[in-house]
Amino acid sequence: MSVANISLSKWHKVAGIGLICGLALAGCDRSDKEDASEQAELTEQETVDTENSVAPAISCDDPMVQDRLKSALKNTLNQQAQSLAANYANDAEISLASGVVSEKTNGVVIDVQNAAILQQANENGMTTCQASVSMTLPSEDLYQASQVQAANNQPSLQSRLAQDNIRINNNMLVDDAFTYIVGTQGGQVRTRIAGQPALITVVADVMAGSVLKNAMDEQRVQRAAERRATQNNDTTQTAPIRQPRTVTPVEPIRPTEPTPPPTINKPTESQNGSTSNSQAAAAEPSKPATPKAVPKDESIDMVIVEDDSATY
Repeated sequence: MSVANISLSKWHKVAGIGLICGLALAGCDRSDKEDASEQAELTEQETVDTENSVAPAISCDDPMVQDRLKSALKNTLNQQAQSLAANYANDAEISLASGVVSEKTNGVVIDVQNAAILQQANENGMTTCQASVSMTLPSEDLYQASQVQAANNQPSLQSRLAQDNIRINNNMLVDDAFTYIVGTQGGQVRTRIAGQPALITVVADVMAGSVLKNAMDEQRVQRAAERRATQNNDTTQTAPIRQPRTVTPVEPIRPTEPTPPPTINKPTESQNGSTSNSQAAAAEPSKPATPKAVPKDESIDMVIVEDDSATY
């Protein structure tokens, strides 16, 4: 073999080795690009999943939010009214019937108007809202609560409402800056009252005062009835039993008949004769009575003298 052939053979080997190395490097670069592309796609997918996991914001005036807010207001009002009524009853030493407070709070009409966003949703998706919340109370409850407050020298309802920026329209109490929070947790809509609203506190106090006034009136009526029953029993035991009187009918008095005049009869002849003899005998003087002869007998000790007028 000549020197030229040997040199050409060596060049082919070197070229083959270079080609192989170039292909290898090209394959490695392509693999690195594919890995980088896959990693970029995974990072983008993770970002999308993370964004989708954040709960979407709930509108403040959503109908479901309004219903949940009304339920939360009713439950909170009932709890506070129960606690206040129990305290008032203990102070007055009066027992309350079970369920009477719940009946009162169920009579309160709650409405929500003009809901708006006060603060945008945070990282947890909770939005702070503000609305005009009104509570309409029965007029009887407002009147009875005002009587209790006046008897205990407490501030009037109007002064308390003015202090808490609550306006009153007849028997409707309105808070125009009521704050609440809405959002979703576990796929469910959540509504929470922010802080301790003065509207709920005032209405709960009115309900408790009305319940206390009703209980006091019922106790007063019961005591009066028991007192009357005791007095009637004492009167029945001490009073004598009286028999009914029998009334005898009285006959009317008959008028007195006039006495008839005496009848004068004319004397007959025989009557005339006897009458004349009687007159003649009456005209003659009476003769003295002749004493009877007394027998003389010495054996008789006692002499009985008979006289026409007496006996001795």
